Amino acid sequence: MNDSLEVATFGSGCFWCTEAIFSRLEGVVQVVPGYSGGTVPNPTYEQVCTGTTGHAEVCQITYDPRRISYDELLEVFWKTHDPTTPNRQGNDVGPQYRSVIFYHNEYQRERAEHYKRLLDSSGIFPAPIVTEIVPFGAFYPAEEYHHRYFERNPDKAYCAFVIRPKVEKFEAIFRDKLRRSQ
Repeated sequence: MNDSLEVATFGSGCFWCTEAIFSRLEGVVQVVPGYSGGTVPNPTYEQVCTGTTGHAEVCQITYDPRRISYDELLEVFWKTHDPTTPNRQGNDVGPQYRSVIFYHNEYQRERAEHYKRLLDSSGIFPAPIVTEIVPFGAFYPAEEYHHRYFERNPDKAYCAFVIRPKVEKFEAIFRDKLRRSQ
């Protein structure tokens, strides 16, 4: 990996949605869906879905900080899911769908906590933010069929009725941050 690239790891519900959004950002080099935060090494999707492994569905985002900042990634993170619902995003329920930021260094921790405090005190959300901000431990890539799921399955019901509206809303809000090749 290029020494100038950095990594962010976010859980904001279903990793299919998270991947579909972050992969559209200018400066993002790669988005890999997977699992983090649990106690079971190399978990399978089926294991994580039981809600007993401690893992969250996450995306590991490799980005070029000269083209997109960590703060900009945080802005997208906070605006593209509901950080006030514990263990839930929409109809996806369970601890694997929790809102979580796994920080890779002290700078990421400080920025995540800063924005969480700022957003909580602003009253912009109707309830307190429950997003966990915890140190990064291990990341386990999801099975291959989860990678680029929305891109490869745009007509499946979940993609058409859940992911597509999120992506369309994201593209309208963050038009200036989209990849030029979109």
